[in-house]
Amino acid sequence: MRSVQIVELGKPLQLRQTALPEPGPGEIRVRVEAAGICHSDLHYRDGVASVAKLPITPGHEIAGRVDALGEGVTEVAIGDRVALHYLISCGRCDACARGLEQFCTRGQMLGKHRDGGYAQYALAPARNAIPVAEGVGMAEAAIMMCSSATAFHALRKARIAPGDRVAVFGCGGLGLSAIQLAHACGAAQVFGIDIDAGKLAAAHGYGAIPVDPADGAPVRQLREATGGDGVEVALEFAGLPLTQRQAVAALAVQGRAAIAGITHAAFEIDSFGDLICREAEVIGVSDHLRSELVTLMEFTRRGQLDLKSVVTETIPLDADAINARLDALAGFRGHGRIVITP
Repeated sequence: MRSVQIVELGKPLQLRQTALPEPGPGEIRVRVEAAGICHSDLHYRDGVASVAKLPITPGHEIAGRVDALGEGVTEVAIGDRVALHYLISCGRCDACARGLEQFCTRGQMLGKHRDGGYAQYALAPARNAIPVAEGVGMAEAAIMMCSSATAFHALRKARIAPGDRVAVFGCGGLGLSAIQLAHACGAAQVFGIDIDAGKLAAAHGYGAIPVDPADGAPVRQLREATGGDGVEVALEFAGLPLTQRQAVAALAVQGRAAIAGITHAAFEIDSFGDLICREAEVIGVSDHLRSELVTLMEFTRRGQLDLKSVVTETIPLDADAINARLDALAGFRGHGRIVITP
């Protein structure tokens, strides 16, 4: 089969012929119909984040049809439309027993530890298959597995409540899902902060109040828009120390900042002015849970989460095309989500 792989860190991905994988006990093989391109894939290609082996096929946002069943699989049938939960957990360790599967001591991730979806076929445990609801497209289902799921998990970690005011820092794929989900959770106001005019326009289209840093400091704009109070929930998806500082500084009394954007750079907090005086919280966000994917699929089926317009482009399984889109992500160019359709 054809696979686009990371062969050497810091180098462009390569199109290669690889062996068709055979499912083992408890596994399924999926004929990939959609694979989302995520900023994490850029980190893996460029060596900013580690991968378990080389060469490896990246891609952790995967949807397709079940093509083959391993021994003992009864949960799904050949031909079923499924999306794949990318976190492979053991189900037996203390973290799994506590419902914290993303911290499984034996955990692995598709596209990082095991070959992922930038290929014609992918393997995964059958228990990782999420049935794709009728009326939900494969591209929508694929990006739901990461960008929407992380956004939903961030909102849950931030304990969003009806009437809360929410600020979303970074209006790419995660941010656009977060804006819709915040409204679905009963937010009174949702603000979208980004330096890209196209992303701000997209955020406005989903009901967010756009905040352009070119018009002044975002924290000042947010406080002016909330009568000086600030926001109860701030979500940071850009992965920049600047926006992480802003997310914390924009909080209201007992506000919660959920940090999901990935960076190894430190950011400063005014511990007295921003935290102690407001009893504010800073919360780390790591991945998501399988149960949240099931909820998101239902939101999408009902029309409460629109992912069709979040997918701004589909491209073939072509190394040059994929590398070009990853390069654009590195420069924070473009908005929405790009999906590979092998």
